Amino acid sequence: MRPPVQLSRFALLSLAASLYLVTPPAIADGERQLAQAINSYRAHPQRCEGRIASPMPPLSLKANVALPVGYGGSLREGLKAAGYQAATVQSIQLVGARDADAAFAMLQREYCDSMLDSQAADLGISHGGGQWQLVLAKPLVDARLTDVRAADKALLAQVNAARATSRMCGYRRFAAARPLSWSNALGTAAQGHSKAMANDNYFAHQDPDGDTPADRARVAGYRGRQIGENIAAGQGSPNQAMQSWLASPGHCANLMNPMFTQVGAAYATNTRSDLGIYWTMLFGAP
Repeated sequence: MRPPVQLSRFALLSLAASLYLVTPPAIADGERQLAQAINSYRAHPQRCEGRIASPMPPLSLKANVALPVGYGGSLREGLKAAGYQAATVQSIQLVGARDADAAFAMLQREYCDSMLDSQAADLGISHGGGQWQLVLAKPLVDARLTDVRAADKALLAQVNAARATSRMCGYRRFAAARPLSWSNALGTAAQGHSKAMANDNYFAHQDPDGDTPADRARVAGYRGRQIGENIAAGQGSPNQAMQSWLASPGHCANLMNPMFTQVGAAYATNTRSDLGIYWTMLFGAP
């Protein structure tokens, strides 16, 4: 008999897929010059639209954030085709700027608020024939999310912090529960499922072969009698994934279930998938 399984999932909405493909262009000298002017302005802003602006960190000039001059399709889909998954994105098109100095003057006059966007982290620039296309974007995946073990520790700490306090999950009240211990087997199963969802571009508890969370846990060497699983997609950090689960009654109930004593969790990314980043958290009771 298979062990009982409790499931819950969460995903952000994504835009429909597009067939448009973009080959990132090389970065020309004029584009670098304009990027330098923009970053100098962000570091030492003057007045913008009648107000005193605060300094902003520099933008990273990236070839895969540049879209062709005159591009009119979906910004997110255009960037995804170039291998960049955006959490936020905006585009500026300039016409009649003969060089980088003229383009910056036009930006300072008409788009100072966009140049000082606090959400933007990356910049793409393309130009030709007096036309300039600028794209300011923030990546979906937190740039600090590079250490898998650090993410594992963050998720373990956050789930135990959540369990340390009584809370309402929907209309059901849960008392504080004892902390969970980390299971390497459950972590291995969670990592495998997150990678499969990211690489095969699906979002479900049951994989295309029909395997369930209990099946994956057993293959990874876990012999617990109870299994629960939360999955999420589109959240760029452990904290965002955890907050989305706590806000959902079903996920919250899994997190607070006093029956569970062990946990394993992992994420995986694929910029060409629909949702970019996929999270799996497996709960168990041996």
